[in-house]
Amino acid sequence: MSIVKINVLTVPEEQRETLEKRFAARAGAVENSDGFEWFELLRPVEGTDTYLVYTRWRSEEDFQNWMSGQGQAAHRGGGGDATEGGERPKPAASGATLWSFEVVQQAAPGRSGPATE
Repeated sequence: MSIVKINVLTVPEEQRETLEKRFAARAGAVENSDGFEWFELLRPVEGTDTYLVYTRWRSEEDFQNWMSGQGQAAHRGGGGDATEGGERPKPAASGATLWSFEVVQQAAPGRSGPATE
């Protein structure tokens, strides 16, 4: 059964472009990880300053393995995003919370009936 991790980021309006550029620059940081299934960066469209970072994994173990390796480096700014003086750049988000879910039902275009795992 797949699991979903949603990182809930509070991002002030003046930092939105910075956040989106940093995620664009991280291409490949998770895509080749064992057990990785999906990624989406969701931009708020009205009434909130909350971005959602959606990732789907084959298992909790696969997510934890990524977090203890490549994910740890990425969240420390290990993606080559340092300033000219070698300092780590200021975070674009002012707060973060991680939500965890198990996938119990799913649907795709062209499939009839509920799909469960």
